[in-house]
Amino acid sequence: MPSPNETETASTSAAPTVASAAPEPVRRREDIDPRSSSRDRSWPPEPEPLPFPVIDNHCHLDFADGEQHLTVGEHVRRAARAGVDGQITIGSDLEAVRWTAALLADPACPPSLVGGVAIHPNEAALHARGTDHDGRPLVDLDAALAEVAELLRGPRMVVVGETGLDWFRTSRKDERARAAQIDAFRAHIALAKELDLPLQIHDRDAHRDVLEILEADGAPERTVFHCFSGDAEFARACADRGWYLSFAGTVTFKNSVPLREALAQVGLDRVMVETDAPFLTPVPYRGRPNSSYLIPLTMATIAEVTGTELTEACRRVRATTESVYGALWTAAA
Repeated sequence: MPSPNETETASTSAAPTVASAAPEPVRRREDIDPRSSSRDRSWPPEPEPLPFPVIDNHCHLDFADGEQHLTVGEHVRRAARAGVDGQITIGSDLEAVRWTAALLADPACPPSLVGGVAIHPNEAALHARGTDHDGRPLVDLDAALAEVAELLRGPRMVVVGETGLDWFRTSRKDERARAAQIDAFRAHIALAKELDLPLQIHDRDAHRDVLEILEADGAPERTVFHCFSGDAEFARACADRGWYLSFAGTVTFKNSVPLREALAQVGLDRVMVETDAPFLTPVPYRGRPNSSYLIPLTMATIAEVTGTELTEACRRVRATTESVYGALWTAAA
């Protein structure tokens, strides 16, 4: 996801299995992407449900989007109707980290929800600077990482992430920012190994450097490239090392031929599916609000590109997800 510091209408359906006091989202999508205010903000229609349920490997329930703000319960209900019976919600700046921890610690949190937290690489650069983009003070990077480490020991935390490197929004030529991203990445790698948790990686325009650091420090046994963005060669390099690739709605985009070629290079035993919601809405609704219930559109592309019948593709992607996180969700037979 983009770094949050860069840039309710309740459903009438049955009450969700979630506390009415579930925390309000931290921010709206427009807060980090002002241009998105002019887009179509209506929610896409619900697609045909999947023939076998899968898990959304990465979403951000701390964001609100759309003409109508969906509650956590409504996101969960819509996902379930679409055949998505589990979600991993990720907090990637301190405010979202705290929000995610509070949600997951609530006894009434839906059992289908688990999560993870980390300091996003672009956020790491801001903590090193000491202020956000609006000039507001931030704690230093060590303090931010210490809070992440503490909250990862809380209930329903199943992954360290997203962490990694981003040379798109943070210049690789900025020595302090580059050093902060690398230091934070290495700290998260060490934390994942200490806690025996999977690691979700944010890698934007930084494939070579991410690979070098993982090899130098020793990648956690379960290393996942969230929203995989590499080509076929990089996909093979990751799969050969036993790492996992998670594909978002970008794989459906017309101009994503290299990404589909990458997907075709790896077996479904290394592939997961995600939304990165509210971002990266799959075709034909690109640019509109995204939520886990739209995963059937991405799964259809994964099945087509890999030449796999949809039910079998869902079964195999789910099996891969559970091989990384454990059998946290109960699938239909």
